Amino acid sequence: MHNDESKRWLERWRLVPDGPLLITHTSHLLPVIRVTNGSKAMLKITYDESEQLGNALMVWWEANGAARVFAHENEAILLERATGPASLSLMSRTGQDDAACHILCRVANKLHASPKYPLSALTPLRQWFSPLDVAAQRYGGILAYSAKVAEELLSTPLDLVSLHGDLHHGNVLDFAESGWLAIDPKGLSGERGFDFANIFTNPDLGDPAYQVARVLSIFKQRLEIITALSGIHRERLLMWIIAWCGLSAAWSLEINNCVSVQLDVAKLAIAELSNYPKRLLKE
Repeated sequence: MHNDESKRWLERWRLVPDGPLLITHTSHLLPVIRVTNGSKAMLKITYDESEQLGNALMVWWEANGAARVFAHENEAILLERATGPASLSLMSRTGQDDAACHILCRVANKLHASPKYPLSALTPLRQWFSPLDVAAQRYGGILAYSAKVAEELLSTPLDLVSLHGDLHHGNVLDFAESGWLAIDPKGLSGERGFDFANIFTNPDLGDPAYQVARVLSIFKQRLEIITALSGIHRERLLMWIIAWCGLSAAWSLEINNCVSVQLDVAKLAIAELSNYPKRLLKE
């Protein structure tokens, strides 16, 4: 993508740049101001399929738990911009993890509560988990166990919804008077428990220097809060955490990244799941 890409959309939607262009491995993001009313927005341009599915899902949510969409067409989407000062990651790192956890759960519940039929184009969870099967065969150990747990979950789906797919501290932002809203979904369909599992590896997954998600007392506190607010059975949630940690580790191994956060959280969940011996799968 080139700068002339954003220029085309700036002209089409009557926008002026309001900050530097941010380039990620999938997208171009440009803070803008809408000429029509002076409101602050974010222009996102992507040719990545999962990102485009996520954009379609943002439209489908109609701002119920997600940032408002001002315009959407093909590879481009124009979103309300988060202007509030608060950060869930900072909250979790400064003794307010319980409050951050409550916010994430409330947002997830809003996203999952839509009465509309899930978008048919979304990626099924089973397809999303395919990298874990490959990694399990190659590395064994906890990844093999995670793959077995994932297979049991995927074979007995409950509460099917349109999933965010990447719901964590960095993707739920402070939109000031609009409240806390989600951005950057991956556009998945499947059991809603998957979205809550991601919370358990963050903010450490974004920066392994953090020591929040892997602290036993915080893990247990999160387990209490999320089971209470989501209504998901404790055992089922633990299984989703194990499955998610395995999938995230599989992705990290593909690009030779560290997997210590995922493995540490998986071990906490496996230890907690041992309270359910009849359900605990043998490694």
